[in-house]
Amino acid sequence: YRLAEEGPADIRIGNVASDLGIVTGSGEVTFSLESGSDYLKIDNMTGELSTTERRIDREKLPQCQMIFDENECFLDFEVSVIGPSQSWVDLFEGRVIILDINDNTPTFPSPVLTLTVEENRPVGTLYLLPTATDRDFGRNGIERYELLQEPARSSVFELQVADTLDGEKQPQLIVKGALDREQRDSYELSLRVRDGGDPARSSQAILRVLITDVNDNSPRFEKSVYEADLAENSSPGTPILQLRATDLDVGVNGQIEYVFGAATESVRRLLRLDETSGWLSVLHRIDREEVNQLRFTVMARDRGQPPKTDKATVVLNIRDENDNVPTIDIRKIGRIPLRDGVASVAEDVLVDTPIALVQVSDRDQGENGVVTCTVVGDVPFQLKPASEGEGEPQNKRKYFLHTSAPLDYEAVRDYNVVIVAVDSGSPSLSSNNSLLVRVGDTNDNPPMFSQAVLEVSFPENNLPGERVATVVATDADSGKNAEITYSLEASPLSSEAPGSIFSIDPDSGDVSVQAVLDREQRDTYEFQVTARDKGVPSLQGSTTVVVRVSDRNDNEPRFMQDVFTFYVKENLQPNSPVGMVTVMDFDKGRNAELSLSIQPGDHEQAAGIFSIENDTGTIFSTVSFDREQQTSYTFKVKAVDGGEPPRSATATVSLFVMDENDNAPTVTFPSNSSYTVLPPSSNMRTVVATVVATDADTGLNADLNYSIVGGNPFKLFEIDPASGVVSLVGKLAPKHYGLHRLVVQVNDSGQPPQSTTALLHVFVNESLSNATVVESQVARSLHTPLAQDIAGDPSYELSKQRLSIVIGVVAGIMTVILLILVVVMARYCRSKGKHGYEAGKKDHEDFFTPQQHDKAKKPKKDKKGKKGKQPLYSSIVTVEASKPNGQRYDSVNEKLSDSPGMGRYRSVNGGPGSPDLARHYKSSSPLPTVQLHPQSPTAGKKHQAVQDLPPANTFVGAGDNISIGSDHCSEYS
Repeated sequence: YRLAEEGPADIRIGNVASDLGIVTGSGEVTFSLESGSDYLKIDNMTGELSTTERRIDREKLPQCQMIFDENECFLDFEVSVIGPSQSWVDLFEGRVIILDINDNTPTFPSPVLTLTVEENRPVGTLYLLPTATDRDFGRNGIERYELLQEPARSSVFELQVADTLDGEKQPQLIVKGALDREQRDSYELSLRVRDGGDPARSSQAILRVLITDVNDNSPRFEKSVYEADLAENSSPGTPILQLRATDLDVGVNGQIEYVFGAATESVRRLLRLDETSGWLSVLHRIDREEVNQLRFTVMARDRGQPPKTDKATVVLNIRDENDNVPTIDIRKIGRIPLRDGVASVAEDVLVDTPIALVQVSDRDQGENGVVTCTVVGDVPFQLKPASEGEGEPQNKRKYFLHTSAPLDYEAVRDYNVVIVAVDSGSPSLSSNNSLLVRVGDTNDNPPMFSQAVLEVSFPENNLPGERVATVVATDADSGKNAEITYSLEASPLSSEAPGSIFSIDPDSGDVSVQAVLDREQRDTYEFQVTARDKGVPSLQGSTTVVVRVSDRNDNEPRFMQDVFTFYVKENLQPNSPVGMVTVMDFDKGRNAELSLSIQPGDHEQAAGIFSIENDTGTIFSTVSFDREQQTSYTFKVKAVDGGEPPRSATATVSLFVMDENDNAPTVTFPSNSSYTVLPPSSNMRTVVATVVATDADTGLNADLNYSIVGGNPFKLFEIDPASGVVSLVGKLAPKHYGLHRLVVQVNDSGQPPQSTTALLHVFVNESLSNATVVESQVARSLHTPLAQDIAGDPSYELSKQRLSIVIGVVAGIMTVILLILVVVMARYCRSKGKHGYEAGKKDHEDFFTPQQHDKAKKPKKDKKGKKGKQPLYSSIVTVEASKPNGQRYDSVNEKLSDSPGMGRYRSVNGGPGSPDLARHYKSSSPLPTVQLHPQSPTAGKKHQAVQDLPPANTFVGAGDNISIGSDHCSEYS
């Protein structure tokens, strides 16, 4: 078809039906414009093709920008011919050739044109003038040029128009008279250009002619046409070709400069011409899809006055690069609507039905424009070619998007169909487009209830008209097919009609009760609810409703007892059960759900000490009980039901803490560092001292018994098991003079029993003449292992041994046999001297006989200045002996040898000069092995079984193992 541009709307172009030979009028065959709808429209019934409201401007159509042939500017369109019920679809392509009208005025490149003419040129000299441009072409293009001048000047210049080889008109200025620059050096003329349209359009410019000196040689190009290929997207500065011209003149008249001649605005924008060298290079990147060829002229102009010129034609062919991704255009086809990328397709559409038209194109050429297209993902759709014609361009293909499987609205309502197109360039480029296929619903699903049986709990004593429940049915369909109405029917298991008691709202499904329900008369009602949709035909579903009448909260909780009494042992682990209460409620459901809590009673902190388990009524303690701190607890337990309003009841709980044997006896008298003086003349059964101990427990756990477990080798003392009274039961002899250390153990009667060990020092002597010496011996005793006895004066046995040696020597003179015996005994005594004692040699100092000593004598120190090893009890026991200056020994770590008053008593395991105390305390009846445990609890901890030393210096143990309790402990075995 042919159509002139700039026409109004609704201009008839032609009838597609008649041109295709299709008979219309029955309505069975319809027409649809698939492309070209921006400017064209078609009557669906008659096939009449006409224009739309949008104006067609030939010069602005992208496909007609560089077209100068009247038959090559056109609009393509597609028409689909659709059979009954879209049973068949035929697609036809058409073309509307856009005819040019005279709607553009020819214009010169500048309103003032300057021409330089040398003087003394002969008549008939011809000068080329700049050409005008007209966006129209053909007869609407440039037809003629006119020179407007006054008659007086007509004899100097004349205009001549020549036709070029490429069909253009070239204005030329011809010299018709003599030119004398000295008389007149310029002329100003008016040049007008007129096109051949009807009516004609024209414009004019001022032609300023400058008269210069003579320049008689023109530049000449090496060739008249330069042709080259240029890859698109070449970077700016890329050289293309070099134009060369020569001029036989010399000097200024022979200097050539290169300028663009007849060149369009796009040429000047995209290319750069070096005026001096003639090199043509890229100024801006060139896109082949916008410009596939550049044709222009280049002028070579010398610098003479006037300059002479020559021109050459340059043809640049733009070579394609794969720089355009394929484009995918998805459009509607037939009666299936497609708008804003969404196609609506009914779920009952047949398989292999076309639902959309897909056009894939690539602006590149050759292999770069060959495109393949596919559907990605697991969707029930596939692409099929719209036509099998061999003339279809490779870079522009059309496909139908067909259904490949049945559609189900209830399974999948929307499909996102992604179409990917890939070209054949290297590297290849790809793009994708998507179509949202929205599946339309048909009434193929009945209403469905979520439950086959709906059980509802409803309280008794209701008001008539109250809502019992809301039944909801769902329909997988949509629209009218999913609109549901509800009705009541009798249950299949019951012949009673529900309408007398219950009713239902047909729209909302609210079930209401019309009568007052009484749970004591009837606690269950059963009926059927039917739901019907509004589709054609209508579908229905049903469910059974069971109404269970629930109870009102009219009973309060009741405890089985008003007062609960529990007994619990102390030291129970935290969070242990201590008792259980029983409570019940005659209501049902939530009204009988009880919440138990602890309420303060006689003890305000009971709520923080006790907790109760709501399900079982078990009471737990959050702390461990200590009977010695508190013997009983009284508080209340409150039960609250879950009714509205809630009802409650309370009961009293009395908890009595029973004693555990968790406290060891504590010896209050005597202290380990004290001593008692006993005269040798004391009678038997004389009370030496009374060991006083206490126990924080009660009953058998506090029933104490006393025993001497060490330090009584001569059986001189015994202790009353019940009272702790220590009495003298043996007769005192001289060998018993000195210090006795009794190890007393106090046991309670608990299970298992707890025990404490204490030291009782008894000094046997007539008087106490030197208390400092005795205190030093007591202090030394505290550093002696408990397994070693300290009893009496060891020098007494030493004297007897010396006497035996003298008698043996005298008897040895008398007889050889006695001599041999004396020698044997002497060797025997020497072997004992290796342990710190030599027979017959008297020590310089008596450690256990009260005697005066030289206070001015200072103790010897280690030559190296090093401290000796710490005594065994130095980190365990403190003593109460007084320092010479009256102070007491406060620290168990303080060395006794550091005091001037105790210089003669050194550490047991000190240096070589230390006396051997083992021989003084040697006993023929050693005590059982006693182990001292350092892991005694520290002061302040609960159930501490060891007295803090030094005040009591009590050793704590159990059974045969005895531990010495102190802030500082060392381990002995």
